[in-house]
Amino acid sequence: MGGDADEVLVAAAQAGDRAALDALLRSHHDRIWTLCRRIAGNDADASDATQEALLSIVRGLPKFDGRAKFSTWSYRVASNACLDELRRRKRRPTPSLVDEHDGFIESVMQDDTPQLDDQYCVRDELEQALAQLPEDFRVPVLLRDQGGLDYSEIAAALNLAPGTVRSRISRGRSKLAEILRDGNQAHLSERQKRLT
Repeated sequence: MGGDADEVLVAAAQAGDRAALDALLRSHHDRIWTLCRRIAGNDADASDATQEALLSIVRGLPKFDGRAKFSTWSYRVASNACLDELRRRKRRPTPSLVDEHDGFIESVMQDDTPQLDDQYCVRDELEQALAQLPEDFRVPVLLRDQGGLDYSEIAAALNLAPGTVRSRISRGRSKLAEILRDGNQAHLSERQKRLT
């Protein structure tokens, strides 16, 4: 759903239109769940965080002032709900798959990294690479590249200084690219061994 449609639905929902609120939540549910799934690493925590995020959106909607796009604001709410859920569970998550449409991932997999033929292998490589990325790097990278949050929004969501966020995203992307390249090289070497 586009930003203009969101604006119309937000205004109607803020005026008390329950159908508009329902349509707004339904249109963003899958993206919120996907973000929570990637941060939490499992369906159960993602579902709990998604429900909490949707409730927080409903509670916070009257105060939403439109300075940010609704989608950006909802991602910020969702990331906070997910991080709160992880803190409550006091366990370190294992990341989920990264969608092939994530911009940074596409750029890493293009020019200097050998391409894998099987898309499932690519997804598996991405999942394994994210699993190796420490949470301190993984969460800011996902919020920036998948969530589309700007540095100040990520800083507020994670209670970090904007400079720290920039550093973690830069280091996280570099580490992720290195892990993907190393993994692809190992995969190709293994493939060549089997062929000889």
